[in-house]
Amino acid sequence: MLRNLFAGRFGSVRTLTVAGSLIFGSAGVAGVLAQAPMVDITPGPGTIAITGGKLLTITHGVIENSVVLIEGGKITAVGTAASVKVPKGATIVDAKGMTVYPGLIDSETRLGLSEIASDQMTNDTVELSDEIFPQMHVYDAFHAESEHIPITRFNGITNAIVAPAETDTIPGQASFIQLAGRDRDSMLMVKDVALSMNFGQAPKRGGRGEGAGPAGGRYPSTRMGEITQMRQALLDAQEYMARRGRPAAASGDEGSATSGGGRGSAGGAGGASGSSGSAFNLRNEALIPYLKGEKPVVLGAYDGHDVETAMAFAQEFHLKVILSHVTRAQDVLDKIASYHVPVIVGPIYDLPEANERYDAVYSVPGELQKRGVKVILASYNVSNSRNLPYSAGFAVAYGMPYDEAMKSITLNPAEAFGLGDKLGSLDAGKIANVVIADGDPLDVRTSVKQVYINGVAIPMETRQTKLRDEYWPKK
Repeated sequence: MLRNLFAGRFGSVRTLTVAGSLIFGSAGVAGVLAQAPMVDITPGPGTIAITGGKLLTITHGVIENSVVLIEGGKITAVGTAASVKVPKGATIVDAKGMTVYPGLIDSETRLGLSEIASDQMTNDTVELSDEIFPQMHVYDAFHAESEHIPITRFNGITNAIVAPAETDTIPGQASFIQLAGRDRDSMLMVKDVALSMNFGQAPKRGGRGEGAGPAGGRYPSTRMGEITQMRQALLDAQEYMARRGRPAAASGDEGSATSGGGRGSAGGAGGASGSSGSAFNLRNEALIPYLKGEKPVVLGAYDGHDVETAMAFAQEFHLKVILSHVTRAQDVLDKIASYHVPVIVGPIYDLPEANERYDAVYSVPGELQKRGVKVILASYNVSNSRNLPYSAGFAVAYGMPYDEAMKSITLNPAEAFGLGDKLGSLDAGKIANVVIADGDPLDVRTSVKQVYINGVAIPMETRQTKLRDEYWPKK
């Protein structure tokens, strides 16, 4: 009956039953097991010369009638046609009339963690057993064959931060990826690039004031509870560090390192590893690089008062902070600038509150940039990650200088996450992530013609282009 129903609605439908699930074939509804092909980005021999284009270098202005040389996956030379000699035998890519710019970086996505939002079986964005889970690694769940990845890179995004969802206060560690590779491991540039922390109005377990959590108040449902729980987790980790640094004979009670102050402490669910009484604790170990300031914490807060509370907490523990969201913090922009930290703003498409101007969110990046803040833009999404350049376009329309908007999706995120020497601009020695488009990268009318990742031309094909070509009326 189900087969007949869909046959009547969509025409001929081929079905396959896998482990008790009904999967619809290519002629019908998209199957949940669809996988995008991997792309090997091992550089080939020889030199690639992209010539004649308008070059947006990001670091040293615009170069007309330019030449970019690529060899061994790296940019080897950048300049005008008169100043850069193209080696004999190089593969020439004619970019006359085109715009050439570095691959874009989306600084917070769920790429590879979520395939179909309405199908929970294809979502792996957050762990529900505990709200303090710094030992969680995004790369353990990263699905490299996601159909969202080729669709995203089709619009010039070559790198992304894949982060866990915001429904936990400390949901785990994010990964920095390339959007192409022969396998999952080759796509993971930095497995644990930053720790996600969330405070304030972002959706939490069961909402606010509802006795949140399945156990009736198991999880904090107030800002007081959240900040106290996070503080306890970091204090436990500091104590763990101190104990670990002492000689065993001096402490005499190594096993107590895994005990702690209830939920959110070292001894909470998922916190310990090994046998009972083991001195090794995964949760505390995961926090050590962040307490030492070796890696950044991406600290998410929306409202001005939440930003102030969260930053006071971060300063208490001397955390290296990248502030995130701040879309309702227009009243404390000067205070944010005084922190001297990078800020990921967005989502820029958030609707204004009832008491705000229509452009309240759109203007935040420009206002922060005027105050000297290193601004970064992100999609905070899966399906909309491909629209990252248009977020920057909105920021330009509402006061952000064009060059700074381009930096917000290229060089600024690369520097904030410690990869400024590898990505974010067209400079000799950097990884050859290069985009060729037929116009302004921030304009929705622009089409990307070719993407290079690690110096390899990526097939400009996605599930969407395949469906277009299959069903477009034939002449």
